Amino acid sequence: MTTTAIRPRSLAPATTRGLLTCGVLAGPVFVLTGVVQGLTRAGFDFTRHPASVLSNGSLGFLQITNFLVTGLLTIAAAAGIRRVLPGRWGPRLLTVYGVSLLCAGVFRADPQDGFPAGTPAGPPASISWHGTLHFIVGGIGFAALVAACFAIGSHLTPARAWYSRISGLLFLAGFAGVASGSASPAVILGFWAAVAIAWIWLATTSVHLMPRGESR
Repeated sequence: MTTTAIRPRSLAPATTRGLLTCGVLAGPVFVLTGVVQGLTRAGFDFTRHPASVLSNGSLGFLQITNFLVTGLLTIAAAAGIRRVLPGRWGPRLLTVYGVSLLCAGVFRADPQDGFPAGTPAGPPASISWHGTLHFIVGGIGFAALVAACFAIGSHLTPARAWYSRISGLLFLAGFAGVASGSASPAVILGFWAAVAIAWIWLATTSVHLMPRGESR
């Protein structure tokens, strides 16, 4: 009876570390999967296309799976952060971002500007219902991520808090650029950089919080 009573408590720190490890893995999985596809799929150009358009074409299932896997990893990371931080809004907002990634996988972005190969140059002539939903859930998720950077940062050390705020603002700037409709290579590349910054923030924050999980 004693062993049975102690076992759930002894597993708790390992479970928390496992959840936070998901936050470390989410970014590399998303970015590496997107970059490898971008380098190997015909018609894709990092200066013209966001990762979302990779959901199209015969290999589109790879990016759809990427969205779904990283969405689940992000939700798991939010659960781990909730275990070690007193505030609740940060993990909730991060969960919203994770759910938006799942929805981005379900609601595929429209082909555009030469991708997949054979697609006419320029923006889509018309936006499909799933392309519209992709943009909506993306906007909600990105806003939640920016807010999560501020909410989670408020419970960290002053240096980490500033890092979280700056990461959130840089991501907001990158998203604002593509949301403006600009097709400038600098804007598209800036958004890729902003996405990387956000994932690095989640990974480093998860690592920073792991010692707090030892006693949870």
